[in-house]
Amino acid sequence: MSFLDRINVCKAPDLSPYVPFVVDGHIVGYVKPDLAAELKDFPDTFTVLPQVLGLNDKLQDVESRTAGVGQVMEVLMQRGAVPGWRGEKYKVAVSFSAPTLFEIERAAVPLFGTIGCGVHMNGITRRGGELCMWVGRRSLSKPTGPGKLDQMVAGGQPAGISLKDNLIKECAEEANIPAEIAVLSVPVGAITYCMERPEGLRRDVIFAYDLVLPEDFEPENTDGEMEDFRLMTMDELSACVQETDDFKFNCSLVVIDFLIRHGYIEADHEDYLKIIDGLHSLDIQEP
Repeated sequence: MSFLDRINVCKAPDLSPYVPFVVDGHIVGYVKPDLAAELKDFPDTFTVLPQVLGLNDKLQDVESRTAGVGQVMEVLMQRGAVPGWRGEKYKVAVSFSAPTLFEIERAAVPLFGTIGCGVHMNGITRRGGELCMWVGRRSLSKPTGPGKLDQMVAGGQPAGISLKDNLIKECAEEANIPAEIAVLSVPVGAITYCMERPEGLRRDVIFAYDLVLPEDFEPENTDGEMEDFRLMTMDELSACVQETDDFKFNCSLVVIDFLIRHGYIEADHEDYLKIIDGLHSLDIQEP
């Protein structure tokens, strides 16, 4: 196994079997043909053509689209077609910075292949002069990656809150990090990928942050989403990602990105450029 193997887990699939989801003339997602066929039951909200899925022309603003799609999602949830209902809305747009076209239930994002964003924070400190990273183990009740290793703090990006405010909120909930410490987190870039998962098509953007924590800080989960935390040296972290599949699929990408940025994966590594390219594999056309 290798770092590149972890990258290839998140490799983009062939999208030709999918039906493009088009809103306002822009492709915002991709759906499986069987879902597109099921959406024919809801002509007041969706327009289903052989090669494209759209919204009914009467839905011309964010509010009406959100309401219409939300009603359909409720029905599909009752049918068992939208598992893992979160009761949380995600923005639907061409890209993160593009105008919102409508909002959709988080659990439906992979079903429609719309872009899903999140924040992941590397909590780092020094012990005995050695750089270490706090790593969390996900709750066994999580719908995705139960029991897998994760960043110290990570969470989805709901609509209506800034990235930094969302991160500060997640810091409090997941690791009991006070706001006056969490606000010191530094944005260090973004990781993108497109991959098929059991829950659907994941077209994700992870906004990565680093936070230097006091040496005596001990994380404590407060929302039940983490089982425990462990402190790992860079050697332990690197070996864990390379030699095991203990990390959740996308969390390993964040670790690899950190190891590159801090020189633990050097430029003469045989897969260096492939790894860097693989960390940014979702084609996003900013407006």
